[in-house]
Amino acid sequence: MTLTRPLWYNAPCQVEYYFRISSAEGGGYTGKIDGGMMKRILIIEDDENLSRGIAFAFERDGYAVTCANTLQTGRSVSEQDDVDLIVLDLNLPDGDGMELCKAIRKTSAVPIVMLTARDLEPDEVAGLTAGADDYITKPFSLSVLCARVKAVFRRLDAKDGGQMIRSGSFSLDTNLCRFYRDGEEIPVSATEFRLLKYFMDNAGQVLTKEQILAALWDKQGNFVDENTLPVNISRLRSKIEDDPKNPKVVKTIHGMGYIWMKG
Repeated sequence: MTLTRPLWYNAPCQVEYYFRISSAEGGGYTGKIDGGMMKRILIIEDDENLSRGIAFAFERDGYAVTCANTLQTGRSVSEQDDVDLIVLDLNLPDGDGMELCKAIRKTSAVPIVMLTARDLEPDEVAGLTAGADDYITKPFSLSVLCARVKAVFRRLDAKDGGQMIRSGSFSLDTNLCRFYRDGEEIPVSATEFRLLKYFMDNAGQVLTKEQILAALWDKQGNFVDENTLPVNISRLRSKIEDDPKNPKVVKTIHGMGYIWMKG
């Protein structure tokens, strides 16, 4: 396990932290599972012992895990990292997890499993209404939590037909060749679709111009001039960026290439 402290919470006797659980394959965000990229889970829980126990149980099941102990850190990590599921405690030291769930739902369809000591029926109804995919009351069994998380992923995969690639608010249906943002389809050309798939398959990695050209065009034996990639990326940005002149999704890394950030 690698422990990092990138953020600090300015309140008496309260240190804000997050840590990632590294997989046996050598890194919290590397490795393969179920024939695709390792699924990534964010745990937002202020009880450090409980958080570590849940994290190790998930890591044992093959997931990459990030843990945060405050609402502020959890929100930051959820916005910056491309996670596949969030386990969210409701009683956090700096805010209500219910409100965080509502905020996340405004921009993302990432599955959320709530953990809470609030065991009354109205609380559970409120959590599910706020956008949670499951609601688990404390105390609970780790094996039950792991089974619930697997069930959420199974439902998601079944809905997608196993052909959906997700990155933040973006999703790509490789079976139907369709691209979506927040569930709304964005028309793209065949070339833009191939470019999107390559970027999303390699999210968070700097890709050189040569790598992209080789992956998208050269293997078909077509001649590619040096302007092909910038032109297609410019067209793509015009469709997916809020401000194409100041891109936040497909960023240029000067002297190196491009990187797909979380949408």
